[in-house]
Amino acid sequence: MSDLALRWGIEAADLVVEANDLLLDGGLETAVILSLFTDRRADEADRLPDGHTDRRGWWGDAFPPEDGDRIGSRLWLLARETQQLSVLSRAETYATEALEWLRLDRVASRVAVHAEFSRPGWIVLQVVIERPQVDPVEYRFNYIWAAQAARVGT
Repeated sequence: MSDLALRWGIEAADLVVEANDLLLDGGLETAVILSLFTDRRADEADRLPDGHTDRRGWWGDAFPPEDGDRIGSRLWLLARETQQLSVLSRAETYATEALEWLRLDRVASRVAVHAEFSRPGWIVLQVVIERPQVDPVEYRFNYIWAAQAARVGT
């Protein structure tokens, strides 16, 4: 089954149009983009940015087809964080959590995520998906978030 193809731009994803027609994606790119950049509901223990009370998330997660299934990632929780190494660790954790379904559904045998700062307010997410009997797929996304400071520390 194919999805409408999404491609990641500088700040967001957009539908792909070619020859005045929407392209389809029979691979993983659209699924990975939706998994990473759709807001997952925050856990009760998560500290919300700027003191907000909205835990966000997709309404359909209230009635998942299987217990524990949730859509998206908690990357949005990084908004207004300072540019520190601990933020990179959280970005990797949130991205890995969002892509765990690939392994659980046996689409991938392994998913690896690496995060790094490329410039103030930008995190680069490198995602490598290893699949049985197929060459690994690698994606690289620039993720802009509203960083409070441009310093790198611990």
